Amino acid sequence: MFVDVHMDADGLNFTCATCHRTDQHAVAGSRYAPTAADKHGIDVPGRTDGSRASCRSCHGAEPHKDGEKLNDHTDKIACQTCHIPEYSRGDFASKEWWDWSTAGETAPDNTPVSKADAKGNEIYNSKKGDFIWRENVVPEYVWFDGTVEYTLLGEAVDPSGVVPINRFGGNADDPDARIWPVKVMRGKQPYDKVSLSLAVPHTTGKDGYWKTFEWKPSLAKGMAAAGVPFSGEFGFVETTMHWPITHMVAPKEQALECDACHAAGGRLDGVEGIYIPGRDSLRLLDWAGWTVALLTLLGVLGHGLMRVVFRIRKARPS
Repeated sequence: MFVDVHMDADGLNFTCATCHRTDQHAVAGSRYAPTAADKHGIDVPGRTDGSRASCRSCHGAEPHKDGEKLNDHTDKIACQTCHIPEYSRGDFASKEWWDWSTAGETAPDNTPVSKADAKGNEIYNSKKGDFIWRENVVPEYVWFDGTVEYTLLGEAVDPSGVVPINRFGGNADDPDARIWPVKVMRGKQPYDKVSLSLAVPHTTGKDGYWKTFEWKPSLAKGMAAAGVPFSGEFGFVETTMHWPITHMVAPKEQALECDACHAAGGRLDGVEGIYIPGRDSLRLLDWAGWTVALLTLLGVLGHGLMRVVFRIRKARPS
């Protein structure tokens, strides 16, 4: 059950269709439009949409039977945040970086080359550039309300920074948002230096980049096929793309402990807009807490001292 308690043959041995119900080949549950906060609770297939593609649809709104305080977290934190402590567990690494700008290196006889690391993961391919792979990856965390905004072809981007391919909606004040674990795919890809839009290469066929290893004509053909003008001037820009994580649920014994988030330098350090005890501090609140603690200590000491004094007086002969 190391990789996923639901799908592992030694676990619940679910198939895809156990959760993702279908209707005329339309599969419920999508990484492009996921349900960030399921408010329906336990779902009986046939009663509503027939899907079990959210945690709550099986486990309900209060999944922790002996953890009332843990259930208090469900209005701000997605189940996956605690129950998927790492992704790419097991025998398969995750591709975390894809750099198109380094593509095109060939052998002396002008044939494509491929390079792999010690575990057999391809780290370079003439057709696609450099890759970086990682295992047992700690997710990144963002507010997410289920809406995703994409950078569209032809839309101007800022090549001086990192270009987001998509953006997740949601913030701390949004009742439909939860803190979600995400994989952030990073890399470099071509863009048009004049229009400042991302560029689409033509890759396959005799005149594609994977045969010619010439960027300019392949970009011209790709952009023409997409119906977008191409200036002929191109460069490479760093990009990111966020993917919500909902598979690879660890056994409950491996779920995150409190101090994974409730501590300085914890997992949720980059999440803004919410006060997390142990991570954050408010001077007034800290002073109030210490004052109450000090007064309590003085009260206990004073009470103890008075008991000692009265006992001594009582013990003296009259």
